[in-house]
Amino acid sequence: MHTSNKGIYGLVVQVLQRHSLQIGRLGKFDFPAGFYAYVGSAQNNLQHRIKRHLQQEKKVRWHIDYLLQYGRVISVHTYAGEKKKECILSHKIERMKEASVPVKGFGSSDCSCNAHLYYFQHMPAMSRLKI
Repeated sequence: MHTSNKGIYGLVVQVLQRHSLQIGRLGKFDFPAGFYAYVGSAQNNLQHRIKRHLQQEKKVRWHIDYLLQYGRVISVHTYAGEKKKECILSHKIERMKEASVPVKGFGSSDCSCNAHLYYFQHMPAMSRLKI
């Protein structure tokens, strides 16, 4: 695990049952039970950002916060790199077998990626990804 002050991270979130959620201004979407891989970056304090995602009680600030109210983080993967590597990691996850985009624009409002959240019926092998 990379422990620098800034970098890229990937979360694997398990959702045990289907939920229909309003995701900020993106709209209302169905999230089936399964696994979700989310990609983010922290260019100031990576460990603080990850710790925030792991907290149960928090103000809803980012798209992922809506989903985290109904799922739990089961693995965290960190990578060295500038913000642009966030999109490189996102594209690698998108190309993984069984990956699908549940909500276009989720977590990617500041870039041109389809999304930074991907759905998997089975646990994705995030630990194999290198950027």
